[in-house]
Amino acid sequence: MFCLDTVMMDVVMMVREVPQPGSDVLAKQGFVTTGGGFNAMSSAARQGMSVVYAGRLGTGPFTDLAREAFDGEDIVAPIKPDPAVDAGFCVVIVDESGERTFLTSQGAEAGLTSDDLHELDVNNGDWVLVSGYNVMYPGLAEMVLEWLAGLDETVVVAFDPSNRVYDIPERYLEAALARTDWLLCNEIEARYLSSEESLGTSVTSLGRLTRRGAVVRRGESGCTVVSGESPPRAVGGFETTVLDTNGAGDTHNGVLVAELARGTETAIAALRANAAASVAISKVGPAHCPTRGEIDEIMRRRVELGD
Repeated sequence: MFCLDTVMMDVVMMVREVPQPGSDVLAKQGFVTTGGGFNAMSSAARQGMSVVYAGRLGTGPFTDLAREAFDGEDIVAPIKPDPAVDAGFCVVIVDESGERTFLTSQGAEAGLTSDDLHELDVNNGDWVLVSGYNVMYPGLAEMVLEWLAGLDETVVVAFDPSNRVYDIPERYLEAALARTDWLLCNEIEARYLSSEESLGTSVTSLGRLTRRGAVVRRGESGCTVVSGESPPRAVGGFETTVLDTNGAGDTHNGVLVAELARGTETAIAALRANAAASVAISKVGPAHCPTRGEIDEIMRRRVELGD
C-alpha cells in the first residue's frame, strides 16, 4: 500500500474539556507520538501488508521519531527528505468523551513535489490510500489528482475524505471521487457527500459514485458496506471502553485495505476492521491496532459467544 496521508507528530493533551479562549487548563496526561498517516500505515503493516509512505519527511527531532516508528513497523519512506525542515506537528486535544480538537503546523510534508510522486514504483494491482487533506489545498491538490488520474486502471485507490470534507473544493472532490475504487468515510461525511439523510440511501449513492464500493463507519455500531450491485449491509461493532478516538478511523482504514487486498470478502474485512478499531479506542494515543493474529483471536471469541 502506498499512503499519501501525511505523517506528522501528534502532541496529545488529555483534558476534562476543551479550554475556553484565554483560559489555562492542566492536562491529565500529555505525550508526543507519530500521527497522521502513520496510524493507517501501521495498521495495514500489522496485517502483513507491505507499506510505503508516499510523502516527504524532513530533518530534525520530529522526523527522527517518525523514522523510529517507521522502522518498528517496516514502513518504507523512499522520497528524499527535506534537509532544512522538520516534520510538522499537530496539537491534539482529547476531552473526556474521547472527542478530538486539532491545531496543526505544517512542516516538511508540505514540500511534496510532482516528481516525488512520479518516481514512486507503483505497479499494477497495488493499493493507494488518499486522504481528503491531500486534495484540499490548491497546488497540492492538482498535483495529487493529476498523479492519481495517470495511474494504471488496475491500481486500487481508497479515498477517505476525512472530517475536513466540507473544506474540499467541489472540483477537487469530484476529481478524487472519479478515480476512487473504495470510498471510506463516516456517517456525517457520507450524508454530506450523497446529499441523502437516510444512511441506507446515502451508502447506496456512494457505492454508485465509486468503482468498487463504499464503507461507512458508524462508531460503536460498526459500519455499513456496499459493493457491486449488492444492497448495503450492516456489519456489527464490538463492545469496548472508549478512552481515545484519535486514529480510530485510520485504524479501520488500514485493516480494511489490507484485508481487501488479501482477497477477504468485504463484510468479513469490515468486521475485522471493526474489531481493530474497538481495540484502538480502548487505549490512550494512536497506533494501537492489533496484529492480524490478535484480530483472529477476537473473531474466534466472537464466534464462541454466538455474536
